[in-house]
Amino acid sequence: MFGKIRAGLQKTREVFAGRVADVFGRDAVDDEYSIETLEEALLGADVGLATIEKLLNRLPRQARSGGQGLKAALEERMMALWPPTPPPEGPPPGPWVNLVVGVNGVGKTTTIGKLAAARTAGGQRGILAAGDTFRAAAAEQLEIWSQRAGAQIVRQKEGADPAAVAFDAVQTAVSRGLDFVLIDTAGRLHVKHNLMEELAKVHRVVGRACPGAPHQVSLVLDATTGQNGLSQAVTFMDKVPVTDLVLTKLDGTAKGGIALSIASELQIPIRYVGVGEKVDDLVPFDAKEYVQGLLN
Repeated sequence: MFGKIRAGLQKTREVFAGRVADVFGRDAVDDEYSIETLEEALLGADVGLATIEKLLNRLPRQARSGGQGLKAALEERMMALWPPTPPPEGPPPGPWVNLVVGVNGVGKTTTIGKLAAARTAGGQRGILAAGDTFRAAAAEQLEIWSQRAGAQIVRQKEGADPAAVAFDAVQTAVSRGLDFVLIDTAGRLHVKHNLMEELAKVHRVVGRACPGAPHQVSLVLDATTGQNGLSQAVTFMDKVPVTDLVLTKLDGTAKGGIALSIASELQIPIRYVGVGEKVDDLVPFDAKEYVQGLLN
């Protein structure tokens, strides 16, 4: 597992490191030139302006005496951005219920399949809820993943009430003594008010089937969308209590610096990152590996 995040950052690192190699390689650093160069490099990696300000404002002057000192100071600033590590995932007494949300095309269903495979490989038994009842192929795709992972699935006909699907899945898990429920949801544009309200309904109904559920609400963001992911996240956070993030397609973009803005501006932990297509390419996020992978 070690090294996959660094490998996934290759495109981002090439953009960033290519611009700052001259600065970090100098014995003596010119303040104005160095800070401007770092600003350009961070913008190129799709780090937001507010986060860049936090990273570069009043960097210790002693760190500017040489490029390596500046690099070490920047690394320290980056590491200070991250919110606390999220608590371990369940199961608690009864099934651990994870509601997975996000806009269209970010990889929610694939993420659920990979999470289910990891849980069943660890000896847990669980169920997948096909709550995306609008996309024709969604339930079929989730069923394929359930078979691969060795998990059960609850699905209803196309156009069914997503909240009813989620409720049935959680009730089934409770009655069968299963360890987890992963609830897929339809991709929805964060600007569609009625669909966002429907998501809030799913969240409420799940709690009736199992007190305290959902225990986890994971928002899936596509790293290739860069700064647009922040506005998506804020809207979802207004409707459901997002507990953690999954950042997919990190390996397919030069905008991997978005993770720094997510940490700084949202203060919600990134739990997993997607760095490839294989089932084991969804890996737990490691802030230190990320920062070092960006800078080195």
